[in-house]
Amino acid sequence: MVTVLMMVRNSYPHEKIFNINKILISMREFKVFRSIRFQEEISKYNKDIQDRVDKIEDKLVFNSEYGNPLGVRWFRESRFENYRIYYLVYDDLGAIYLVAISNKKNQQKIINTIKLFLEFFREEIERLVNDDNLNN
Repeated sequence: MVTVLMMVRNSYPHEKIFNINKILISMREFKVFRSIRFQEEISKYNKDIQDRVDKIEDKLVFNSEYGNPLGVRWFRESRFENYRIYYLVYDDLGAIYLVAISNKKNQQKIINTIKLFLEFFREEIERLVNDDNLNN
Protein backbone atom coordinates (compact mmCIF):
# COMPACT_ATOMS: atom_id res chain seq x y z
CA MET A 1 0.00 0.00 0.00
CA VAL A 2 1.39 3.36 -0.99
CA THR A 3 0.12 6.58 0.54
CA VAL A 4 0.47 9.62 -1.66
CA LEU A 5 0.09 13.21 -0.54
CA MET A 6 -1.14 15.45 -3.31
CA MET A 7 -1.12 19.21 -3.36
CA VAL A 8 -3.74 20.96 -5.42
CA ARG A 9 -3.41 24.61 -6.26
CA ASN A 10 -6.61 26.49 -6.89
CA SER A 11 -7.76 30.09 -7.09
CA TYR A 12 -7.63 30.45 -3.31
CA PRO A 13 -4.50 31.78 -1.68
CA HIS A 14 -4.05 28.58 0.33
CA GLU A 15 -3.12 25.05 -0.66
CA LYS A 16 -5.23 21.98 -0.07
CA ILE A 17 -3.63 18.67 0.75
CA PHE A 18 -5.46 15.44 -0.02
CA ASN A 19 -4.44 12.08 1.36
CA ILE A 20 -4.93 9.40 -1.26
CA ASN A 21 -4.57 6.13 0.64
CA LYS A 22 -6.44 3.81 -1.71
CA ILE A 23 -3.64 3.53 -4.25
CA LEU A 24 -2.34 0.00 -4.40
CA ILE A 25 0.66 -0.63 -6.57
CA SER A 26 1.00 -4.34 -7.05
CA MET A 27 1.62 -6.66 -9.94
CA ARG A 28 0.85 -9.71 -7.85
CA GLU A 29 -1.10 -12.34 -9.70
CA PHE A 30 -3.78 -14.38 -7.99
CA LYS A 31 -4.84 -17.89 -8.91
CA VAL A 32 -8.58 -18.10 -9.41
CA PHE A 33 -10.36 -21.34 -8.51
CA ARG A 34 -13.98 -22.41 -8.88
CA SER A 35 -15.76 -24.47 -6.26
CA ILE A 36 -17.41 -27.64 -7.52
CA ARG A 37 -20.81 -26.19 -6.70
CA PHE A 38 -20.02 -22.98 -8.58
CA GLN A 39 -18.87 -24.94 -11.61
CA GLU A 40 -22.05 -27.04 -11.56
CA GLU A 41 -24.23 -23.93 -11.30
CA ILE A 42 -22.44 -21.95 -14.01
CA SER A 43 -22.68 -24.86 -16.46
CA LYS A 44 -26.49 -24.47 -16.36
CA TYR A 45 -26.28 -20.92 -17.76
CA ASN A 46 -26.04 -19.99 -21.43
CA LYS A 47 -22.74 -19.35 -23.19
CA ASP A 48 -23.03 -15.54 -22.89
CA ILE A 49 -23.25 -15.72 -19.10
CA GLN A 50 -20.38 -18.22 -18.95
CA ASP A 51 -18.26 -15.89 -21.09
CA ARG A 52 -19.00 -12.99 -18.74
CA VAL A 53 -17.87 -15.11 -15.79
CA ASP A 54 -14.65 -15.96 -17.65
CA LYS A 55 -13.98 -12.25 -18.20
CA ILE A 56 -14.50 -11.54 -14.50
CA GLU A 57 -12.04 -14.33 -13.67
CA ASP A 58 -9.49 -12.77 -16.00
CA LYS A 59 -9.85 -9.44 -14.19
CA LEU A 60 -9.49 -11.08 -10.77
CA VAL A 61 -6.10 -12.56 -11.67
CA PHE A 62 -4.56 -9.07 -11.58
CA ASN A 63 -7.02 -7.22 -9.35
CA SER A 64 -8.19 -9.01 -6.21
CA GLU A 65 -10.25 -5.95 -5.25
CA TYR A 66 -12.39 -6.05 -8.39
CA GLY A 67 -16.10 -5.95 -7.57
CA ASN A 68 -17.78 -4.80 -4.39
CA PRO A 69 -16.86 -5.82 -0.84
CA LEU A 70 -19.59 -7.46 1.22
CA GLY A 71 -18.82 -6.10 4.67
CA VAL A 72 -15.17 -7.17 4.62
CA ARG A 73 -12.37 -6.80 2.08
CA TRP A 74 -12.01 -10.54 1.44
CA PHE A 75 -15.68 -11.34 0.69
CA ARG A 76 -16.76 -9.75 -2.57
CA GLU A 77 -19.33 -9.79 -5.33
CA SER A 78 -19.20 -8.81 -8.95
CA ARG A 79 -22.45 -7.80 -10.62
CA PHE A 80 -23.54 -7.96 -14.22
CA GLU A 81 -27.05 -7.75 -15.61
CA ASN A 82 -29.24 -9.37 -12.94
CA TYR A 83 -26.51 -11.74 -11.70
CA ARG A 84 -24.03 -11.66 -8.87
CA ILE A 85 -20.88 -13.74 -8.58
CA TYR A 86 -19.57 -14.25 -5.05
CA TYR A 87 -15.95 -14.93 -4.25
CA LEU A 88 -13.53 -15.08 -1.36
CA VAL A 89 -10.08 -13.50 -1.53
CA TYR A 90 -7.25 -15.29 0.29
CA ASP A 91 -4.30 -12.86 0.22
CA ASP A 92 -2.09 -15.20 2.23
CA LEU A 93 -2.57 -17.97 -0.35
CA GLY A 94 -2.58 -15.72 -3.42
CA ALA A 95 -5.92 -17.25 -4.35
CA ILE A 96 -9.47 -16.24 -5.14
CA TYR A 97 -12.28 -18.76 -4.74
CA LEU A 98 -15.46 -18.38 -6.79
CA VAL A 99 -18.17 -19.94 -4.63
CA ALA A 100 -21.63 -18.90 -5.87
CA ILE A 101 -23.73 -17.17 -8.48
CA SER A 102 -27.20 -15.79 -7.88
CA ASN A 103 -29.77 -13.31 -9.04
CA LYS A 104 -30.89 -10.30 -7.01
CA LYS A 105 -33.89 -12.19 -5.63
CA ASN A 106 -31.92 -14.73 -3.59
CA GLN A 107 -28.86 -12.56 -2.92
CA GLN A 108 -29.15 -12.40 0.88
CA LYS A 109 -29.81 -16.13 1.18
CA ILE A 110 -26.63 -16.89 -0.78
CA ILE A 111 -24.54 -14.42 1.25
CA ASN A 112 -25.76 -15.94 4.53
CA THR A 113 -25.01 -19.45 3.29
CA ILE A 114 -21.48 -18.50 2.24
CA LYS A 115 -20.84 -16.98 5.67
CA LEU A 116 -21.92 -20.25 7.30
CA PHE A 117 -19.42 -22.22 5.21
CA LEU A 118 -16.35 -19.98 5.50
CA GLU A 119 -14.32 -22.57 7.39
CA PHE A 120 -15.22 -25.25 4.84
CA PHE A 121 -14.22 -22.94 1.96
CA ARG A 122 -10.91 -22.17 3.69
CA GLU A 123 -10.06 -25.86 3.98
CA GLU A 124 -11.09 -26.48 0.38
CA ILE A 125 -9.04 -23.61 -1.07
CA GLU A 126 -5.97 -24.62 0.95
CA ARG A 127 -6.23 -28.11 -0.53
CA LEU A 128 -6.68 -26.75 -4.06
CA VAL A 129 -3.70 -24.39 -3.73
CA ASN A 130 -1.50 -27.17 -2.33
CA ASP A 131 -2.54 -29.52 -5.13
CA ASP A 132 -1.87 -26.80 -7.71
CA ASN A 133 1.59 -26.12 -6.23
CA LEU A 134 2.44 -29.82 -6.37
CA ASN A 135 1.43 -30.04 -10.03
CA ASN A 136 3.49 -26.98 -11.07
